[in-house]
Amino acid sequence: MTGLTSLRSKINLVFFITILLLSILFTVSIKYDHAKFEEHTAVQERVMSHYLYMYYLKHGEIDKAYLDAQNISLITDKGKKVQIERYFKDKGKLKRYAVDTYHLKRIIIINNDRFKLILENKNKMKYPLKRVMVFTIVFLLIILLYLWIIKSLKPLSELKNKIQTFSQGNLDIECKSNSQDEIAEVANEFDHAVTMIRELLQSRQLFLRAIMHELKTPIAKGRLVSEMLHDEKNKARMHSIFERLNLLIDEFAKIEKITSKNFELTIKPYKMSDLLEASIDMLMIENPKHLITTEIKEDYILEVDFELFTLVIKNLLDNGIKYSVDKHITVVIDENRLEIINRGEALTEPLENYFKPFHTSKKGLGLGLYIVKSILDIHQMELDYQHKESKNIFTVG
Repeated sequence: MTGLTSLRSKINLVFFITILLLSILFTVSIKYDHAKFEEHTAVQERVMSHYLYMYYLKHGEIDKAYLDAQNISLITDKGKKVQIERYFKDKGKLKRYAVDTYHLKRIIIINNDRFKLILENKNKMKYPLKRVMVFTIVFLLIILLYLWIIKSLKPLSELKNKIQTFSQGNLDIECKSNSQDEIAEVANEFDHAVTMIRELLQSRQLFLRAIMHELKTPIAKGRLVSEMLHDEKNKARMHSIFERLNLLIDEFAKIEKITSKNFELTIKPYKMSDLLEASIDMLMIENPKHLITTEIKEDYILEVDFELFTLVIKNLLDNGIKYSVDKHITVVIDENRLEIINRGEALTEPLENYFKPFHTSKKGLGLGLYIVKSILDIHQMELDYQHKESKNIFTVG
């Protein structure tokens, strides 16, 4: 449940209020019947008292047959009479005419100038069987209607779970429905959309892999041709270029896997200093110490996927060098964070804008920070940025 904002919570609330109102209506109707019975009984007892008095004046005795016909009995036991009188006296009700309940019995005391009677009214309110049956049937119908609606919403919960699975990158889901309601229509449309997306991703992956495979061939031929060069300096330069191209293709392959979520993380603990060293090696630059100054204040262990996380650091290092005014960066490892610092102008846009793929860039494809953000999201980590004293500071933590 997600509070009153969820559909099921609203349905629960509606049915709860309905059952509550039904219960209140039933209780009020029973109380109303009881009040009407009490009123009728009080009138009947007054009439009975008057009749007994008039009959006694005329005949000099109590009409016991009348009392039997009214289902009223005369209490004659002296001990019981004393107890009842004491009870009425303690309650201040011992008068010429008094009515009260004693031991769950309705007792009437008539004490006039002619006679003194203690009577028990045995008339009871009839059990409202018909009303109880009607309310029970209505109650059961409401419960059955509630269960029917909740059962109808079950496919919606299943569809929600499949959408969550789909959002996590699992495209192998199927949510077709043979029902004829609106939920089934939504499920079938979503299933159709998933099928289309799956086919588009598969065709894109096939296309990218085919391109990368075709690029490998001219690179391999280029490396063979470069071996035929006699100038060692040019040969080394050509080797470096083709190695760089080969590395870029491998990186594009990783990007394709990251964006399509078609990969499995291999999470292991690594020292940040080791991750940094591997990332510097990936830059394939000569004399990296001339371009990168490393300060290890406090090394720490990080549980990450080695290949992906070194790609993050490598892209940040590459960007730092590329956009530095003096082509030099400082890398600081301290207290569970990695800082990449360079001298340069502050970013002209908010950092979030640079996370978009193919962001406008004068010195690249604009994919660097997009890749960084995608991989950090997978590792549930953040990239922060600030500009202080003419220095750009990127912090991974």
